[in-house]
Amino acid sequence: MSKTKRGRVLWSLPSRGRGTCPICAATRIKLLYVRTKSDGEQIKVCKRCHGVDQAKVEAALI
Repeated sequence: MSKTKRGRVLWSLPSRGRGTCPICAATRIKLLYVRTKSDGEQIKVCKRCHGVDQAKVEAALI
């Protein structure tokens, strides 16, 4: 059987959860993962940038 709820929450997000990743600058990509800077600011990043080291997260431009 198919999963009827898979991805349903994306429809309620602005732009369907897509945007420009602040770390790798990829455009029109899903930003679903939250990374936290040292000052407590949370940024959403793409799947590829979810596992990068903290130095790159600190250097991300918002």
